[in-house]
Amino acid sequence: MKLILPGGSGQVGTVLARALTAGGHEVVVLSRRPTPADWRVAPWDGQTVGDWAAELDGAGAVINLAGRSVNCRYNAEHRREILHSRLDSTRTIGQAIGQSSSPPRVWLQASTATIYAHRYDAPNDEAIGILGGDEPGAPDTWRFSIDVAKRWEAAAESFELPSTRLVLMRSAITMSPDRGGAFDVLLGLVRRGLGGTNGDGRQYVSWVHEDDFVRAINWLMEHDELSGAVNIASPHPLPNAEFMRDLRRAWGARVGLPSTNWMLEVGAVFLRTETELVLKSRRVTPGRLLESGFTFRFPDWSQAANDLCRRWRAGNQ
Repeated sequence: MKLILPGGSGQVGTVLARALTAGGHEVVVLSRRPTPADWRVAPWDGQTVGDWAAELDGAGAVINLAGRSVNCRYNAEHRREILHSRLDSTRTIGQAIGQSSSPPRVWLQASTATIYAHRYDAPNDEAIGILGGDEPGAPDTWRFSIDVAKRWEAAAESFELPSTRLVLMRSAITMSPDRGGAFDVLLGLVRRGLGGTNGDGRQYVSWVHEDDFVRAINWLMEHDELSGAVNIASPHPLPNAEFMRDLRRAWGARVGLPSTNWMLEVGAVFLRTETELVLKSRRVTPGRLLESGFTFRFPDWSQAANDLCRRWRAGNQ
């Protein structure tokens, strides 16, 4: 199929474009700053329907991953960029699909597992999950992220597109051995002896191996019965203490210095990021994927961590 990836020049988009191209699809990435790649890259501004919209005619799917990175300090300027980069691009894609003479049959729209409540007691799936934003004592940064997620999904759902199926992809952190990604950052801490427990270690970490992320995307394109919110996450999230322990074991690190909440807050300032990314409990499970028959190649973190460490070593020797 011809597949259109707005915002496909980021880390997750590159993982997906690479895999889909290898699978024989014609991939067109829409980017604000086009650079040469092994697939076609077309310019767009993420705000207005332009010449790029012609790419949608006859395409099998549009997979919208556009949005400013949340790995930053949530000051006023960055909050505006995070919110509007998501809302503007989503509304623009919806308008372009609506104007298309031969629209894509499926629109896979990025969302986030962050939309669910901070909880330890039970997992959040699409049927029983509790949306966040009302947790007592939740920091303002957490409430902001949840509000963005809700408005992001609402922007996509505001369109009436009878010929195009909409899927809201509530994705966990995608783990790949590529440089600069989430796994590379976590492994960097382990390699430096800093990969211990974060905070009290009880907060759950939801994640998905890159292979399963790509396979889930293909599954969603192929299964017409799936629409609306779908969680893309391993079926086995685990507490931060166990998550970091398994990563240390996979790398062969004997120790990892723990980080208390106050240490993380100080470190976040210097690293220009937010502690929400490590302290909020994301206990998310892929109920609808499993019910539809999808099987995970890497359901357990210990198995995934071993594979990712092996491939990171192979690519960095």
